Amino acid sequence: MSKYTSKATVVNQSAQALSAKFSDFSVMQSALDKLDAEQRSRVGDVCFTNDSIKISTPQVGDITLKAVERTDERIRLEAIGSPIPMTLLVDFKPINEESTEVTGTIDVDLPMMIRPLVGPTLQKAADQFGDLFARLA
Repeated sequence: MSKYTSKATVVNQSAQALSAKFSDFSVMQSALDKLDAEQRSRVGDVCFTNDSIKISTPQVGDITLKAVERTDERIRLEAIGSPIPMTLLVDFKPINEESTEVTGTIDVDLPMMIRPLVGPTLQKAADQFGDLFARLA
C-alpha cells in the first residue's frame, strides 16, 4: 500500500464539532457551492451525497468514496468504481477545545511500477482533500 498525506490544516472548531458537521456529506455541497470560482476550481469536479463523495477526473472517470467509518477522530471512506483498491482517511486531531488539525490521507494499493507515474497526482489529490475538508468546516 502507498500512502499520500496532506499537510495538516488547523480549523477553529473542536474535533467533535467537525465530526458532527461531516456526519452528512450533503451539507458540504451547499458550502462547496458558495466557494468563489478560484477556490472551486482547486477542488475539482466533486459532488456530495449523505454518505458519499463522487469525484470525476479525466484520467480515471467517476470514483465514489463511501463513508464506512465515522468517529470524532476520523472519517474513513472506501472507493467504489476505482480501478485499484483505495481508502481516503480524514483525521481530526484535537489541538485544544477550540481547534483541530485536519489531514487527508489516500491509502492506495499501487503496483510498484506505476507509483512514480501516479504518485504526484495522488499527492495532489490528498492535498486537495485535506484542503477541501478544512475549507468546508
